[in-house]
Amino acid sequence: MTSPLPVNPALVPLVACQHGATIPVVGLGTFGSDNYTPDQVASAVDQAIRLGYRHIDCAAVYGNEKEIGCVLKRLFEEGVVKREDLWITSKVWNNKHGAVREACLESLANLGLSYLDLYLVHWPFPNHHEKGVTVDSRDPHAVPYVHARYLKTWAAMEALVDDGLVRHIGTSNMTKAKMQLLLKDCRIRPIVNEMEMHPHFQQPELFAYLTGEGIKAIGFCPIGSPGRPERDKTPEDTVPIEDPVIVAIAQAHGVHPAVICVKWAAQNGQIPIPFSVKPEKFMANLRCVTEDPLTPAEMAAIKQLDKGNRFIKGQVFLWSEAKDWHDLWDEDGRIAGYER
Repeated sequence: MTSPLPVNPALVPLVACQHGATIPVVGLGTFGSDNYTPDQVASAVDQAIRLGYRHIDCAAVYGNEKEIGCVLKRLFEEGVVKREDLWITSKVWNNKHGAVREACLESLANLGLSYLDLYLVHWPFPNHHEKGVTVDSRDPHAVPYVHARYLKTWAAMEALVDDGLVRHIGTSNMTKAKMQLLLKDCRIRPIVNEMEMHPHFQQPELFAYLTGEGIKAIGFCPIGSPGRPERDKTPEDTVPIEDPVIVAIAQAHGVHPAVICVKWAAQNGQIPIPFSVKPEKFMANLRCVTEDPLTPAEMAAIKQLDKGNRFIKGQVFLWSEAKDWHDLWDEDGRIAGYER
């Protein structure tokens, strides 16, 4: 198979955020640790940057930052790209909420960088799980959301900005109820919330709230993450890329249904971060935001596909008193087990 053609990074739209940040509208996700080795993911990052990607979404828990760091070092040395031309995100994992600076410094060392463009609190709970656990696994020390604890973590995130170790900070997997508390008490506002978003799970209320607050949504699982870990699969899950409406629109544009999901996300105001290690796929995801946009009628048709079907339910983060995974997501506007 021939190598896909590169995309001129200048053609990829930038999303303007608070505090002067501009983020390329499509990023390459790197969460593939359940199916791919760190070297395979790092190789995809190498190819993606050479072919035009400038936004890479990393996290310590993915277990591949050291390998990605070796790739970045090589690309810088070869003059393929300059550090200032990249947008690199990482995240503090749940077991490091009390050691944010240590976690950030470790990610910086592994990535071989002096600063991160964006650093996120990966989950609003300090609840932890080991790699490869089943859906029934539970952290015996797991707790519900405690706002005072989260604020200490957030203050440590703010200190990273003060010290120049990160340019911007944000949240991930936050709900409206938790975000309202954070915005009331924080000193530096998050510029993004990374959250699950795809045609079958559009989160319109949370998305509208964030938009009204000037906070951008980075959408993970934008095509529905068919390769997600088994612990994140349940019998009622649907498959967005098999939806007849998505398939018909894809046929009209002559592309794979996954590409339509990425187009929809970008045109809807999100910043999608699809993951693939296959150049023909990850380049189709990048190229699609530079050409052949969806029509207003197609966008309206996809808007009607929302099924409220959350795929990344987070069961492994539940505490002993929690009823089920719904307690993680404050669906009635109240934080389960909330402590100030």
